[in-house]
Amino acid sequence: MSDQDAVPQPPEADRPTANAMRRALKRARDGVALDVTEAAVLLQARGDDLADLTTSAARVRDAGLEAAGRPGVITYSKSVFIPLTRLCRDKCHYCTFVTVPGKLRREGHGMFMSPDEVLDIARKGAELGCKEALITLGDKPEERWPEAREWLDAHGYDDTIAYVRAISIRILEETGLLPHLNPGVLSWTDFQRLKPVAPSMGMMLETTAERLWSEPGMPHYGSPDKEPAVRLRVLEDAGRSSVPFTSGLLIGIGETYEERAESLFALRRTARSYHAIQELIIQNFRAKPDTAMRGMPDAELDDLVATVAVARHIMGPAGNIQAPPNLVDGEYARLIGAGIDDWGGVSPVTIDHVNPEKPWPKLEELARQSGEIGFELRERLCVYPEFVMRGEPWLDPRLLPHVNALADADGLAVADAPVVGRPWQEPDEEFTASGRTDLHRTIDTEGRTKDRRDDFDVVYGDWEALREQAVPGMEPSRIDGDVRAALKQAADDPTKLTDDEALALLHAEGPALDALCGIADDIRKSVVGDDVTYIVTRNINFTNVCYTGCRFCAFAQRRTDADAYTLSLDQVADRAQQAWDVGAVEVCMQGGIHPDLPGTAYFDIAKAVKERVPGMHVHAFSPMEVVNGASRTGMSIREWLTAAKEAGLDSIPGTAAEILDDEVRWILTKGKLPAATWIEVVKTAHELGLRSSSTMMYGHVDQPRHWLGHLRTLASIQQETGGFTEFVTLPFIHTNAPVYLAGIARPGPTTRDNRAVTAMARVLLHPHIPNIQTSWVKLGTEGAAEMLRSGANDLGGTLMEETISRMAGSSYGSYKSVKDLIAVADAAGRPSKPRTTLYGEVSEERVGAARASDGHLPELLPVLEP
Repeated sequence: MSDQDAVPQPPEADRPTANAMRRALKRARDGVALDVTEAAVLLQARGDDLADLTTSAARVRDAGLEAAGRPGVITYSKSVFIPLTRLCRDKCHYCTFVTVPGKLRREGHGMFMSPDEVLDIARKGAELGCKEALITLGDKPEERWPEAREWLDAHGYDDTIAYVRAISIRILEETGLLPHLNPGVLSWTDFQRLKPVAPSMGMMLETTAERLWSEPGMPHYGSPDKEPAVRLRVLEDAGRSSVPFTSGLLIGIGETYEERAESLFALRRTARSYHAIQELIIQNFRAKPDTAMRGMPDAELDDLVATVAVARHIMGPAGNIQAPPNLVDGEYARLIGAGIDDWGGVSPVTIDHVNPEKPWPKLEELARQSGEIGFELRERLCVYPEFVMRGEPWLDPRLLPHVNALADADGLAVADAPVVGRPWQEPDEEFTASGRTDLHRTIDTEGRTKDRRDDFDVVYGDWEALREQAVPGMEPSRIDGDVRAALKQAADDPTKLTDDEALALLHAEGPALDALCGIADDIRKSVVGDDVTYIVTRNINFTNVCYTGCRFCAFAQRRTDADAYTLSLDQVADRAQQAWDVGAVEVCMQGGIHPDLPGTAYFDIAKAVKERVPGMHVHAFSPMEVVNGASRTGMSIREWLTAAKEAGLDSIPGTAAEILDDEVRWILTKGKLPAATWIEVVKTAHELGLRSSSTMMYGHVDQPRHWLGHLRTLASIQQETGGFTEFVTLPFIHTNAPVYLAGIARPGPTTRDNRAVTAMARVLLHPHIPNIQTSWVKLGTEGAAEMLRSGANDLGGTLMEETISRMAGSSYGSYKSVKDLIAVADAAGRPSKPRTTLYGEVSEERVGAARASDGHLPELLPVLEP
């Protein structure tokens, strides 16, 4: 027998003792949180024990429905099933959905369904009142099948995701159905591309049992996308991207009860951390002919019922749990009794292409049987009512008209709503000036009477789960390195410092730290001389409306917050003109990820400045904004940056880096781009001739080992591209940061940390990045002067107007005049010199204009005209 023909069997497990079952059932009845061991025991409940378990599970479900305002309601979604392609790079041993190119040809099909085929099904569904288009397909077929790659190329799509996005827009515009996407494993960037075109997405976790993927003969062996760690990362990225997401288990494929329980707890952890899992599907394995697992027994009904009940206890009353009705041979009452509250998608048009041998039940029969048990069958949309009611950031503004047209006041479906196509387009009111007029002076003290938002426990994810996640990363590492030897190596040849030596120096204190700063200062002098450089620049934060959910950020506001604002294009240009008049050579423009601004808005901002002030250097748009722009326009990162450059973009800030270690990033930020994507954006920009700064924000939930990894990464990028102009140290400002207010982050870096980071940036980035900048905004005059004695050579800019650090709680203001910056250099005993963004010489005309005004604005323009 080959591996492909092997039938996976779970390891033999002892039946739980009567005492163990009795204890676990009592805990379930009493509403006490279960652990994995107890859950594994309850999964084996049968007979009277199973009846006891389902009774308590049903009570939990009923409490949740009562709290949600829909007691006695069981839901379903009226849908069409669209198998966009049945090609896949995976080889799951139980799957009949997937096929091969030759078979598709013999049956007269293309490698993908054509748009006409898709729309024909969707239109039939719309005529019958369907509201969901369930788009299911194999994982990344172009990576296995040349025929798939050829089809995509021939039809003008870079990859399968591009086609999924395009066909989703056509479904929205031409039929009115709401796409629910099941394209398999998605990256964080894929989620950004697809979120604007689909209210919800999904992917079954199936199991976290590693051996079912890694061992020959097991059901997922040879399937790269079925690695449990990969699939769990997808669930987390969905949460980080605020995508309502469906997941679940496939039971009876060879997993043990302990493994099944562990899978349920993994789903609960993700649900707690991000609040993005809208439902769990508990699906029972059914053996199919012509598959490697055709001899595997079907999962028993009792097994399914017990798993549903345990899932209900683990997920709690707020969880939504579904079991497909076409896989239980009419035993609907048992599933309702076990705690489900949803039947999933049911189609009057298409078959279940994953289980083609099992027809959907008639809706009338489903309603009748549900009613006999006391439940009213109600239609929902593909996105659950909780997320419909939450709105932003869970639903993209471009989808809101489509969803709202089909939803009632409770977020469920209007059963008889007309299902018609609607335009998929950007919101109408772009760049309408709105918001506070005096953010440069103060922040709201009337509408905000506490140190945190009213939705503090909703916006940023689950703080308790985050606290648990943060603990391992914040534990200091044991340092065994010899500081004296490390100092000698740094002085002799810093390029040969080992990681152990570098870590020893990052922990240096007292005389060792003094010596390190002296070495860094000597390197600085040998590389860039004594001049302290600065730039006359203006920060223009064009909006602070943002729903990304960064936990260190006090700048971001919801559109209804008292401190929310957005500048018009004219106001951006006015600020640039005003800065030019007082000697600026650069505007640095960044903003929140405003859900209403289209991806082309950034081009308009750059053009507005260049048209008004052609000589101004436009330093703008963090890597996060670049990805946002690219995903909203459907362009690649390279295409978007090329268009931005054509619009007037000259360089990009290397912000949004925070710490380039995802262990730290996912604690600091809920939805910001992963480290790998930040690196991709920066490298692409450099390749296109757009240089950038580089940054590191430190002093929160990080440790010196993270600083070392970050600096090594930057040095590696610079060796490859040469595109970084400088490295900027950004000490964490804790005062108003949510992650600090929640008791997770520490209160910013110490003076020791600041000196060590500045000095080691000089040492570790030598000779690749010659300019090290310190932040007067975050450190103040004395702190910045101390960093100039520790290896830094640059003070950054005058800024003129800065709100990000101001709202975070910085007490050092948002403006420094030219004389102020010169005074900081004087305090360090060094001469000063103006520079351009790219560290070039400033023209006499610009120097004269800055000298005449001292780089000082005559007035700060309001956000709204009085």
